[in-house]
Formats: sequence, C-alpha cells, structure tokens
Amino acid sequence: MVSEGSGARPAPPESASRLGRGTLLLMSVATGLSVAGNYFAQPLLDVIGRDLHLGAATAALVVTVAQVGYGLGLLFLVPLGDLLERRRLAVCLCAATAVFLTVTASAPNGALLLTGTALTGLSSVAAQVVVPYAASLAAPAERGRTVGTVMTGLLLGILLARTAAGLLADLGGWRTVYWVNAGLMLLMAVLLRLRLPALHTGAGLRYPALIRSTLALFAQEPVLRWRAALGALSFAAFSVLWTAMAFLMSGPSYGWSESAIGLLGLVGAAGSLSASVAGRLADRGLAHRVTGLGGFLLLGSWALLAAGGAGGPWALAALLAGVIVLDAAVQAVHISNQNLVYAVRPEARNRLNSAYMTSYFVGGAVGSALTSAVWGAAGWGGVCVVGAAVSAAVAAVWAAERLRHRERPGTQSAAPEAASSADRIASR
Repeated sequence: MVSEGSGARPAPPESASRLGRGTLLLMSVATGLSVAGNYFAQPLLDVIGRDLHLGAATAALVVTVAQVGYGLGLLFLVPLGDLLERRRLAVCLCAATAVFLTVTASAPNGALLLTGTALTGLSSVAAQVVVPYAASLAAPAERGRTVGTVMTGLLLGILLARTAAGLLADLGGWRTVYWVNAGLMLLMAVLLRLRLPALHTGAGLRYPALIRSTLALFAQEPVLRWRAALGALSFAAFSVLWTAMAFLMSGPSYGWSESAIGLLGLVGAAGSLSASVAGRLADRGLAHRVTGLGGFLLLGSWALLAAGGAGGPWALAALLAGVIVLDAAVQAVHISNQNLVYAVRPEARNRLNSAYMTSYFVGGAVGSALTSAVWGAAGWGGVCVVGAAVSAAVAAVWAAERLRHRERPGTQSAAPEAASSADRIASR
C-alpha cells in the first residue's frame, strides 16, 4: 500500500511492460557502475599501498572490507525495496555511492581508505535494487530478457572494472579511478530520478519484520533454496578462476604485466553477452534446461583452463576459450535462477533477491578463500581441480532438483508454470 503524499504509484499489473529500450539500457549501465567500485582496487593494491605507506596485509584488506560491506548491504538494504518506493531507494543509494567514492579518492591514510571502501560496498547494492525493479516493470513474457540485459551490465561492471582501473591509474594515478566513478554515479542518480517510473509494492511490514521475513523465505520457498545453492556454487567457480588468474598470468608461465592482466576482463566480457540469450530462452519456458546446460558447460570449461596453465600460444588460446565458456556458463545459471526466483512471489522480489544474492555472494567468498589456500599448495593444477569439483556440484544439484520434481509431479516447479501462477497472484 502506498502512503499518502508519497507520489509513488503502486506496482503495475504484470501484463504490460513499462520499460523502453533507453530506460533498460540506463538501468544496465547503472548496475555495472554501481558494482565496479568494489573491484577497482584489485589490480591497484601495490600502488595504493606504496602511496599511503601501507603494508601488504593492510592493503589486502581493501578487497575484504569491500566484500563485507557489499554482503551487509545485500542482507540489510536490498529488502528495503519491498518497503520503500523503489526509484527513491535506487537514487539515494547511487548518490550515496558517489559520496563514499569521493571519501576513498581523497583518503590521506589507510583508515579513511578502508572506511570509504566499506561504505561504498554497502551502498553499491543499488545494483541489486535495480535488477528486481526492472523485473517488476517488465511484462512477464519479457522478464527473462530484461533481467538478462540488466545482469549483462552488472557482470560487465565486475569484469571491466579491473581494465578501467589499470588504464585510468596509468593516466592520472589510482585516485583518478575513484573520482571518475564518483562523477558517473552522481550522473546515474540524476538520470534514474528523471527516467524511472515511481514504483511501490508496499510489504506492509516494519523493518525488523522485513529482515526476518527475508530469512524466512529460505524455509518457505523450495525454489529459492535450490536456486540459491546453484547460484552459490556457480559463483564460487567464477571466483576460483578470477582469484587465481592474476597469479597464473604474472607467474613464470606467462609473465604478464598488471595492465595486461587487466585486459583479460575484456575476454571475460565476451562470455557475459550470453546473459541476454539465457534470458530469452527463459522467457520461452526453457529456464531449467538453460541451468543444466550452463552447469555442464561450467564443468567442461575447466578442461580448457587446465590446458592453459602450461604457457605458450596454444595454451593461451585454450585458456582464453575456457574463460569465455566459464563466464557464459555462470551467466546462464544465474539468469535462469533469477528468472525462476522472481516468479515465486512478485510482491517480495527484493527480499527474494536479497536472500538469493546473499547466498550467491557467500559462494563467491568461499571460492576465493579456497583458491588462496590451494594456490600455495598445488598451484594452477590444484585450482583447476577445485574449480572442476565445484562445477560438478552445480550439475549434481541441478540433476537432483529435476529428479525431485519428477518424483513429486504435484509440486510447483517455478518454471514458466510458476511465472503464470505468480502473474495470477499479482492480478488478484
């Protein structure tokens, strides 16, 4: 229910889309720029440490606090989309991200740098407010394509942040990266305020109850449990690759410079283009098959990646092919997951997204931690074994979900059937 005087309109009927191409593109760009700030530091840790006279351990905390801030934002801020008017929430979070990026850019010491980084991570969950926002504005038959398009922007932000950081740092120092992103985020806040329609679903809950209801969704919705597991495992595989990639490429097999390593994000970006295709297939009722295909492609990608560890032209070609296949597979799993999860309870999409993405984020953090431990003991070969094992788990969970559904034919699957059910609920 919308409060009087808020100016917000209730959620539109899900039979029609309120998203033009320009607005959809804007939302995609906004998500990418929002998350990019959490990844700029990764190729710049050495430069930042020297400039601020930080030890290696302290400099490494920049990445950690960004992850912690983002995780807290997923759990405590994203559910607000089911309580507050969504355009205002998205705009405020984008503006806050711009402010916190300026704190990081102007930090004179490590303490302020870590503070600005943590707060940027917290507010950068604007991206995870925009994704379900777009899903709510889209017509049901276009929801998969819409989510795929917005998520393409998000993944490009993650992958290209390292490339942009290296290029901008070469031009004007590491602080330039954060100043530029701060200006762009402020621009996004203004454009989102001007272009997006107001939208308020009104959960009718106070904030503590809202957070409790977010956690309760795991117990209430089997689709969320299965898809959260698939998402966590697939993003763990993604993190295994990208955490170890810099070690491999800077090591004796290749000996690349930091700026050259950053360009690998461009290769990964090619795989992200599959998000739109996965979304379109999900709109045609093929979400479960897309997940399965993604899981098996994810497993197969590690054969190419393992071959890429030897060094040399042919090994490099195998490595690059493996990166593209892995990123495409992760996107296929992720987009099909979101399409199914969002269809379960349209009135709770932000809470569903919060629960799902928190699991997704935890999976990525576990993947990074495993890689750090395995690299020192077993090198690239050990990393590929871990990645393949996690990917095999994705395929196994998908197969178990499908088997369980077939054994219980009366159970709703949240495929297009679930989307149809959700649409009927929304129209009541």
